[in-house]
Amino acid sequence: MSSPLSAVPLSMRLAGVPEIECVTPDLNGIPRGKVMTVDGLLGGRRLQMARGVLLQALMGGYPEPAFFGDDDGDLELRAVPEQVHVLPWADSPRALAVCDAVELDGTLSGLSSRTLLKRVIDQYTERNWQPIVATELEFFVFERHLDVNQPFQPPVGIDGRRDPGNAAFSVSSSNGLRPFFDEIKVGMAALGIARDTFMHEMGVSQFEINFVHGDPLLIADQTFLFKHMLHEVALKHGLIAVCMAKPLARVPGCSMHIHQSVIEKTHGRNIFTDPRNNEPTFSFQHFIGGLQLCLADLTLLMAPNINSYQRFCHVFASPNNLCWAEDNRSAGLRIPASTPDARRVENRLPGADANPYLAIAASLAAGFYGIDNEIEPSAPVSGQFAAPDHLKLPGSLHEAINRLSRSSLARELFDDEFIDGYLATKTLELEHFLDEITPWERRYLGAQV
Repeated sequence: MSSPLSAVPLSMRLAGVPEIECVTPDLNGIPRGKVMTVDGLLGGRRLQMARGVLLQALMGGYPEPAFFGDDDGDLELRAVPEQVHVLPWADSPRALAVCDAVELDGTLSGLSSRTLLKRVIDQYTERNWQPIVATELEFFVFERHLDVNQPFQPPVGIDGRRDPGNAAFSVSSSNGLRPFFDEIKVGMAALGIARDTFMHEMGVSQFEINFVHGDPLLIADQTFLFKHMLHEVALKHGLIAVCMAKPLARVPGCSMHIHQSVIEKTHGRNIFTDPRNNEPTFSFQHFIGGLQLCLADLTLLMAPNINSYQRFCHVFASPNNLCWAEDNRSAGLRIPASTPDARRVENRLPGADANPYLAIAASLAAGFYGIDNEIEPSAPVSGQFAAPDHLKLPGSLHEAINRLSRSSLARELFDDEFIDGYLATKTLELEHFLDEITPWERRYLGAQV
């Protein structure tokens, strides 16, 4: 995970910078933390934050204290040296540090999604394996939005026009927003995020960025940082960046596909491919089998919000199934066309609204479980197909909460403390949503029933 930049002492990297944002992902993948002086950071001052912040709901509330400690005690935010960056988009010198959430006894917090991913990676390390991951993140760019009862609108670009919705895969389609994307590219370089491909997606003012494959924790950090930067730079340009799973009706939603393979460290070979004949191995088959067995129970980690399930309503390229196939985008588990040494499994289920640490942890934990228990997958599908019931995902937030709450398998893969806290916050969010009356209900029910 190290980079040439991380070899430079922090005091040199932060020279002339007075303040630093010390953040860690909460359960929704939102940066939470405090701003402190750089002198305090370099001087080793311990930065503390209430444990309950890791379970903060989207609305700002919290579940019952029993889920994070009746005394509402603190934990420590401990900066990860290789994830300390000066922010080029800040109006005055400012830096950011991704932090681990560490209990005051020195152990990593079990409520932290970053900890959860680390623990999954440790299982692979014990086998002398290195999981390799890449994410593809889709997002929309809209004009500033003052009335939440009205749909989002694509912005007016420097060409004086709004995106008409016919620019998918056009290499000039972002020209109207070129100043915004130019600053995004500068920001990615400053954060040490390598760019693979970038494109205009199918939706109106919808785009996709593909990250270069690497260590899962690094990729999760980079996806987390990119989303934070995306929102910050958009606001600076009078725009908003939206990573909702389905922000517009009758328009494709936003995914966060996860590509994954596993390398045997001693010989550097992909364990999904037999070096004798370049054919798929039993480990490859069992990895898929584990995904099929586990991911329906873990859907809430990949589709965490009420809106997440709107994305599954139109299933082409947003699959709501656990079928697998060679190069078929209707399958939730796709095997992209590749050379044998790059054989990998693409998990197409997570939305862009998912916490990248949790989505990657869920996928890798499921695959490891499949290898460890020699879980056989179903037969692959092809063309147009109907998914059998046992390979379908929960269809609503309520169903996904119930599925996770009943799952002994989820508690085998992850600690009770995290599962209980996560369920408590997601239940709180669902209850809050159900307290609201939507414009649809007023429009169609108000004067007719």
